[in-house]
Amino acid sequence: MSIRLGNSCVNCDNLVEGNTCKVHGVKVGNSYTCDSFEMKAALKDDTNCVTCIRFESSDCANPQKAAPGMSCSHWAPQNATA
Repeated sequence: MSIRLGNSCVNCDNLVEGNTCKVHGVKVGNSYTCDSFEMKAALKDDTNCVTCIRFESSDCANPQKAAPGMSCSHWAPQNATA
């Protein structure tokens, strides 16, 4: 089974302030999705060392090179919920 972060209410264009769905008029959470899902035009693109949970920690893959604005293949989000 694949894990996808993009297909949820958090990334839906129908999500409005207060975590409310403007189509259904109900409060939703990160794990909700529906047939009225409309992907936002652009997702937040801040995958760099500063937003990586491993930045300046002992399990950083490239501790000598890691710097703000730099990206690497070992990036992991600081805040992830399932």
